[in-house]
Order: sequence, then C-alpha cells, then structure tokens
Amino acid sequence: MWEEPKDIFKLSRDWLSVQEVVDSVSSPSCGAVSVFIGTTREDEVDGRKVIGLEYEAYEPMVRSEFSRLAADLRTRWPTVTHVCVHHRLGWVKVGEASVVMAISSPHRQDGQQAVQFCITQLKASVPIWKKEVYNTQEASWKNNSECPWSGPEVHNKPASSTTADGLEPLRQARNCEMGQNM
Repeated sequence: MWEEPKDIFKLSRDWLSVQEVVDSVSSPSCGAVSVFIGTTREDEVDGRKVIGLEYEAYEPMVRSEFSRLAADLRTRWPTVTHVCVHHRLGWVKVGEASVVMAISSPHRQDGQQAVQFCITQLKASVPIWKKEVYNTQEASWKNNSECPWSGPEVHNKPASSTTADGLEPLRQARNCEMGQNM
C-alpha cells in the first residue's frame, strides 16, 4: 500500500507534543516509528548552572534547509515514509523538549538510522542558534560540535579546500558561525 510521503517541519514557541509528532508520521504501511526527543539538560559551565536555553532561527532559511535535509534523507533511505520535526524557539527551561522528531518506515533499521542522520544534519545545516542562560543571569551563545568549520582551524585552511563554486565556506559559515546547536 503506497502513500504520498509527508515532510512536516514546525517551529514553535510553545511546548512540543511528542504524541502530535508521532501521530503525524503514523501509517498502516509502516511497522516502525522511530523517535528522537532532545531535551534541555542541567549543566554546569565554569561554576555557573544552566537554567535554560534561548533559541533563535532564521526562519525563511530554516524551511528551505529542512526541505533539503528531507530530500537527502529520502535518497539515503528510500523506504522512509513520513518525516516530522518540531523545534522550539524562545525560552526552553531545563527538562523541556527542544526538538522532537519522528520518522516512519516499514522496518526499524531504516527509521533508526534516518533519525540519527536527521538530528545530526539538522544541527549542522539548519540555521537555529542556542544561547545558554545561567543562574548568574549571564548568557552565552553555544558552538555546535556538528559544525566543525566554525572553529579557528578552518580559517587557516588553503583555498583549495573549497568547492568548485567557491561558496561552500560561505554556506557553512551562514549556518554555523553563531554556534547553531540544540
């Protein structure tokens, strides 16, 4: 039984519903719904306790990058049926979900691999930025480990490491210079 694939992406300033995300990818033709929930964790940085995160996004580019990500995901795992990602913006306190994603597929292996790929690529290519807020009322934008080009070693690479059109470093910087992360 064939279904038209769905790619759903939503940015929200409200609490994220795991059930809504799961329901949006459920399908009678799929035996697996693979889910990832990224939550804001309590952490300590230089003696300061993280009390929450503040997310910002460049919304017009977020949608186009998500479409590219979904297309890439479907190329790698053709059996993926539906993809749904909901991501928070604004204030997210410790313990709350920052991102919820679900992917349906006929069998679990493709869905699980696709979810891992999806969260990694979402963090690396979709322009959503995270600022940690501490109990001292200080805040700090965070670098994203999935964006290795945001480190100083990249600025010292020779020009030959760019793509044929020479724009890849600009694309990467556009996405990660501010420290995009979830």
